[in-house]
Amino acid sequence: MAYLQLDNIQKSFGDTHVIKGVNLEIDKGEFIVFVGPSGCGKSTLLRLIAGLEPITSGKLSLDGKDITHTPSGKRDLAMVFQSYALYPHMSVYDNMSFALKLAKVSKEVIKTKVDHAAKTLNLTQYLSRTPKELSGGQRQRVAIGRAIVRAPKVFLFDEPLSNLDAALRGNTRVEIHKLHRALGATSIYVTHDQVEAMTLADRVVVLRDGLIEQVGTPMELYDRPANQFVAQFIGMPSMNMVEAKAIPSFSALTGGRLPTDGFLGVRPEGLRVHHGQGTGAPARVELIEALGADTLIHIDVGGVALVARQNDRTDLQAGDAVYVELDPSVLHFFNREGRTVAA
Repeated sequence: MAYLQLDNIQKSFGDTHVIKGVNLEIDKGEFIVFVGPSGCGKSTLLRLIAGLEPITSGKLSLDGKDITHTPSGKRDLAMVFQSYALYPHMSVYDNMSFALKLAKVSKEVIKTKVDHAAKTLNLTQYLSRTPKELSGGQRQRVAIGRAIVRAPKVFLFDEPLSNLDAALRGNTRVEIHKLHRALGATSIYVTHDQVEAMTLADRVVVLRDGLIEQVGTPMELYDRPANQFVAQFIGMPSMNMVEAKAIPSFSALTGGRLPTDGFLGVRPEGLRVHHGQGTGAPARVELIEALGADTLIHIDVGGVALVARQNDRTDLQAGDAVYVELDPSVLHFFNREGRTVAA
């Protein structure tokens, strides 16, 4: 039996149906990431698990116990919020120990737990400071530390890095990954950032309009998307989509596997752009994005805009006439409804 199980979870606000029947099984020790566009229901689903919002219908079980209607404070879960939610007048030590004090835990046990969490998060030297004396990344670590000392059954993270700048976000993401490995805790993490999803998750849950589109490891979603939505949501830049009849030379490479009214999908690294006469479709360079380690080449192929990625630098310039070829081993096929068609 799954450690945390969601059975047909639904949530409505009045006549608005937000979560439309979610079924999910999470094993003990897994790091699960909910990802999807704004408004897809990922934060609402997390709040339902946390008990911050009542479940309209369905069943939520944790470690074999039905917690569907259990109050939030008794679910043995700990949540880390986007806004840190620290008490500004309290020291780091007091913020981290506050929940334990409310639970009447002895001072000796509190000190042991706080000191251990602070050491794990490199916060020992900051225990006497107040939140205003800390950087954004340090504040987020305090919020995580406050969750750690409670030793919950499940950690819940609601977009914890979205308030940090890009460099700090990357560093903190690595710290969260290391922390998960060290604690072996069950974690559910909500983000709109697919880089976080791909690098942190054991499994990714892709949501759209209150429903699960696909669940799988990051590479399963990247290599074998269930539909056009997942294919274009996972991966940056997103997968190129070409209508079946838009570029005849591309369609010819599919050997009849592409539905005549469907779509051909190819990731940017599956395109090769080169100068001069040769095989492939004629195209024109629209834009070059030189990113250092990677180069993105935006091209126009008979009115169809595509993006190619290559690992080396290029001497191509905007306006150059080029040819583009496909790697036939990495093509994806979708029907008119956007569902994946077996290759």
